Amino acid sequence: MSMDMELLKERMQVIEERIQAACDRSNRKREDVKIIAVTKYVDAEAIRDLLDAGFEHIGENRVQDGLPKYEQYGDRGTWHFIGHLQTNKAKEVVGRFPYIHSLDRLSLAEALNKRGEALNQVVSCFLQLNISGEETKFGLSPNDVLAFLQETSNMKHIKIVGLMTMAPVVENEEEARPVFKGLYEWKERINEWAFPHAHVEDLSMGMSSDFEVAIEEGATYIRLGSVLVKP
Repeated sequence: MSMDMELLKERMQVIEERIQAACDRSNRKREDVKIIAVTKYVDAEAIRDLLDAGFEHIGENRVQDGLPKYEQYGDRGTWHFIGHLQTNKAKEVVGRFPYIHSLDRLSLAEALNKRGEALNQVVSCFLQLNISGEETKFGLSPNDVLAFLQETSNMKHIKIVGLMTMAPVVENEEEARPVFKGLYEWKERINEWAFPHAHVEDLSMGMSSDFEVAIEEGATYIRLGSVLVKP
């Protein structure tokens, strides 16, 4: 179903003002923050409308829903797989989605590396960290990061270009700030370790309810769904 383009433009203007204000508060450049339009609740026509409206980055959460949309519009924009990825689905995502935001365990790293080797390409991954410690959230425990990087350091077909996290759902977005601050600190720590396959440039954090705080704490990708595409 096509989107109401006037409504979409109004939403974009409001979002743009909020992003700019968050950048101003934290002395950041607006161009350093990219929007991933999260399209799990919309169909391929709506993705076309988002691309037509100027969104470059598309984020899908589920392989079975995302692939048919990719088949239609994958040659436009940059596609990010942002949901939990089952190991046996890795082969379907590699080669289609240039960025995978949900690397969270060794078995998935092995599957991505194997598929990357078969396609003769290096898979750009975001290491998903469970900063909040919530049992309901996916993500590698921060306690396991060093061991994970050591265990994956010989995998020639994956590179860790960023970190991703999800903050708890809170009424006051200020409560999410420690989670975002924590992810930034892990970026610094990982880069100090200087693993050849893990140079972290990007932080994927912040969603419709808390993206301003995430920007203030260093987000380079914010994942916006409902604030953009709600009916």
